[in-house]
Amino acid sequence: MKTTIPTVPTPDDAAVWHEGRLYLADQRILPERAEFIAYDVAADVADAIRAMVVRGAPAIGVAAAYGVVLAGRSAYAAATEGWKAAIESDLECLAASRPTAVNLFWAIRRMRSLIDTLDATDPTDRLLQEAIAIHDEDRAANRRLGDLGAELIAGPTNVITHCNAGAAATGGYGTALGVVRSAYAAGKIVRVYADETRPWMQGSRLTAWELMHDGIPVTLQADGAAASLMATGGVGWVIVGSDRIAANGDVANKIGTYGLAVMAKYHGIKFMVAAPTSTVDMEIASGAEIPIEERDPEELLSCGGRRLAPAGCDARNPVFDVTPASLVDAIVTERGVVLNPTTEKMRALMG
Repeated sequence: MKTTIPTVPTPDDAAVWHEGRLYLADQRILPERAEFIAYDVAADVADAIRAMVVRGAPAIGVAAAYGVVLAGRSAYAAATEGWKAAIESDLECLAASRPTAVNLFWAIRRMRSLIDTLDATDPTDRLLQEAIAIHDEDRAANRRLGDLGAELIAGPTNVITHCNAGAAATGGYGTALGVVRSAYAAGKIVRVYADETRPWMQGSRLTAWELMHDGIPVTLQADGAAASLMATGGVGWVIVGSDRIAANGDVANKIGTYGLAVMAKYHGIKFMVAAPTSTVDMEIASGAEIPIEERDPEELLSCGGRRLAPAGCDARNPVFDVTPASLVDAIVTERGVVLNPTTEKMRALMG
């Protein structure tokens, strides 16, 4: 596959494979600057995932798949016919990069399944074909679930979203923002209210950037302003993505999602979770089993290199929270929609 790499990333360019290298759009510096970073080594891809150069569960899975391609190429160069043993350390490194986003482990498992079928010859081309398939399938899944989610919206209405579950967080088009794109094109969404999403400000930096890029009306709001907006009326849906969905329909997503769901329930507003089935983890019974990543408290204590909190102040920095299935009106995937999710309904979806 030959890709013409753009001069600067667009929202659909979270990950680009070009002439034997992986390019990741550096999401830490958007929208101030739009730049790619090139990667040739799997361990560096793992560092990029950990450092949030690339973020969003589906995009992490795509990046990890390409990281396995780099790992296979390096392992074969170092050990030729012994490459399967040599690749293990890189696979473990990639798997350890983020604990909550299940798409990471799903992508590595899928690449491992392919590795098991390969012989002692150079695996690079076959691994690359599989990584490209994962990327293409995610983009197609997002378009399908975007259309399915849009069908649920009566409209015209306003919606609230949290964090960034757009093209930048996926293989392309987006999950929550995929629904927004499809619904806006159908005349069902008037305006999107994007929570700023502290402490990494993905709503401010990425969701606003994506929606403005597409000409979709967007208004940024502080995370704490959502309840007052709901009270004024005119908001029909909260639409979010997910990093992991448990077998009973509990949903792990960016910190603050749980509170948003509680407020939506109180105000009679529907709550939609949009995610590909690669985000569904049927091996865990409920959200209580989902590992919740905690990052450096310094992300809260400082902002833009400036200290905000007093010296010696403690802070907790969970990256995700779990929204109980009882607060979720719809889980939308490329396979179909689950209304008022339960374990039985999730099992039926996943077949």
